[in-house]
Amino acid sequence: MIEPHAPAQPGSPPSWGGPCGPEAPARLPVRPAVGRFLVLAGVFVCAACGLVYELELVALASYLIGDSVTQASVVLSVMVFAMGLGSLAAKRLRGLAAVGFGALEAALALVGGSSAMLLYAVFAWTGGWGGLWADGPRILLVAFSLAIGVLIGAEVPLLMELIQRVRRQDPGGAVADLFAADYVGALVGGLAFPFVLLPFLGQLTGALLTGTVNAVVGAALVLGLFRRDLTRRARWLLLTANVVVLALLATATVLADDFERAARHAVYGQDVRVAVRTDVQEVVLTGDTDGRSLDLFLDGRLRVRGSDERRYHEALVHPAMSGPHARVLILGGGDGLAAREVLRHPGTVRVDLLEADPGLARLARYDPGLSALNEHAYGDARVHVLTGDAFHRLRSTPSATYDVVISDLPDPGLTASTKLYSQEFYGLLRRVLAPDGRLAVHAGPVAASPRAFWTVDATLRAAGLPATAYRVGARHPGSAPGTHRAAADRRAPSGWGFLLAARTAPALRLDPAAPRPHTLTPDALARDARDAARTRIPGRLPPSTLPHPRY
Repeated sequence: MIEPHAPAQPGSPPSWGGPCGPEAPARLPVRPAVGRFLVLAGVFVCAACGLVYELELVALASYLIGDSVTQASVVLSVMVFAMGLGSLAAKRLRGLAAVGFGALEAALALVGGSSAMLLYAVFAWTGGWGGLWADGPRILLVAFSLAIGVLIGAEVPLLMELIQRVRRQDPGGAVADLFAADYVGALVGGLAFPFVLLPFLGQLTGALLTGTVNAVVGAALVLGLFRRDLTRRARWLLLTANVVVLALLATATVLADDFERAARHAVYGQDVRVAVRTDVQEVVLTGDTDGRSLDLFLDGRLRVRGSDERRYHEALVHPAMSGPHARVLILGGGDGLAAREVLRHPGTVRVDLLEADPGLARLARYDPGLSALNEHAYGDARVHVLTGDAFHRLRSTPSATYDVVISDLPDPGLTASTKLYSQEFYGLLRRVLAPDGRLAVHAGPVAASPRAFWTVDATLRAAGLPATAYRVGARHPGSAPGTHRAAADRRAPSGWGFLLAARTAPALRLDPAAPRPHTLTPDALARDARDAARTRIPGRLPPSTLPHPRY
């Protein structure tokens, strides 16, 4: 049975280090009820900051490294494990709860607030080193997850000790109050990150601001509410530590824009011409000046290399246009380059371009370099831009609407694209295709990722769309769509794999009524099909579905 704890008499010794031991009530400058409210408010803010650190690591790792499911799993699992370690370690600090919590929050503010900037710096300036440091950003991601997890995990035992010293209550009630404030704070932090911090401040400044709030609240709680429990030396040490942390975070915030420009040049080179953050992704254009070709990067991954894009887009579009092609749907292709190739074919009446990022479509329409490359396709009255979720759009599209569908999407291995390579999605495409319609799919680099490529083939067949495979090599290494700049600098595998699908397996041929492509001939198509067939994986691969993605 837990005995009730008698309130402290005036003049009681400090809550730690005194003769009454660590369980003595704190000497507060306010009434216990107010003190308890302030502690719970501090729990609320610290929980919100902690969740922002977690989400920021997940988002930045997904952007820099790719595969958001894997990165989220690594960050969250490592962090939860580290929180357990931090909780155990905090047991030794219970007797010094106030000063321990103050030091903890200063460290968490510095580590969590600077984590995005440091992770981005390592990626930008060392991401192309290769060798032993090839996985440097991943190692740093795990290190930050461990450090932040340990610090967050140590918060709860110390806060439990502090709230009990403010006003003693039964442990069950104290735990309930503490975790209620913690969970509500986590909710606010989780909502603030995608809807406020990320769109308005960006990842770097958002993390730095979160660290600043964390430091201010932690210092205010300890130095304001529990200052009488601290020795003069402890107060000055905590004050100095927090001033240093705030100064570092403020300096980093002031320099964040310059840092981001320098890091962007380190990643993309010195010829960055356009760098914008749309509502969906970061869009970067390089080159197109002094004779340099235009390159388009989406979230750091190369999507268009101006000197080589024609080989990709001609191979994607022209085989599918051999046959009826009055009504065409392009999935993705916001750069307008697939639309350019579609419009070369006489008899095309309407082109619907379904792009998830309207900001990219606007850039492709108005940017002088990109609009010149797509030959001002967006100025053609036949082109209609549609935005929104592809699944929702296709569900509301009448059957047999399109003669041709062009799937100009990133590689299926990227998590954001996986659902658009699923059996369910291809079932929707089969429904909107005319009976003799054709579907062209970019399915990733077949030479580098044969299993993913042939899984797309198996998925199409499971949806009732048997396909003919072919591949086209790129002239420039690292020019496969979806390749990150750092990977390209390490001479990443190049080339593209395509699948042409229909209700019956289609033959590869070119439209004789259309202008001859610059890079494609019937003989080359036949050779490309033979090259792709040699990479086929023996056996029957299972299709990829929404509940069981296989890329």
